[in-house]
Amino acid sequence: MSTSPTATAEATAAPFDPEGAWLVAYANGDPDAARVLTAALGPRAYAQAARMLADRAEAEDVVQEAMMRLWRIAPDWRQGEAKVSTWLYRVVANLCTDRLRRRGRGVPLDAVPEPPDDAPTAAAGMLESARHRALAAALAELPERQAQAVTLRHLEGLSNPEIAAIMDIGVEAVESLTARGKRALAAILAGRREELGWTDE
Repeated sequence: MSTSPTATAEATAAPFDPEGAWLVAYANGDPDAARVLTAALGPRAYAQAARMLADRAEAEDVVQEAMMRLWRIAPDWRQGEAKVSTWLYRVVANLCTDRLRRRGRGVPLDAVPEPPDDAPTAAAGMLESARHRALAAALAELPERQAQAVTLRHLEGLSNPEIAAIMDIGVEAVESLTARGKRALAAILAGRREELGWTDE
């Protein structure tokens, strides 16, 4: 039985990207589109930046810059070529990597982020801050691509195909970068596992 051209086109069409539709609506002057997109993408972008930088103020700056870039490219956005969320993840990761590189090989020891508001105790908040600071410093010592792959896989929880799309590389390259990055991190943090309360793998 033959397949109609319409059915074939539907089978091969890219999945609908609602965020892409909102971005196009924003470019066409929809006043609600920016609010909807910010609500949908902002928290995820902030979580990514905060984990990479271990600094909430810097994370907010990165997200603001990334969203501004998104608004600027809105008129040229072509639906079906990429997902808006993937594009934004890539921009946030690159902006964070730039900031980590400018910091040098680590984070100043006195740059301790404020403990989370919902921390059960001051001690727990201090330990969590120390872990974030140590991890950010260790990530800053990795090659840029390794740090980005490890962050997206193990801190953001993205799949290897998602990371491949964000980094514009193959899945096998993602697996290699992640494995090498994990080994390097383990070596860098080996002497601080007990201090930071990391007793498992």
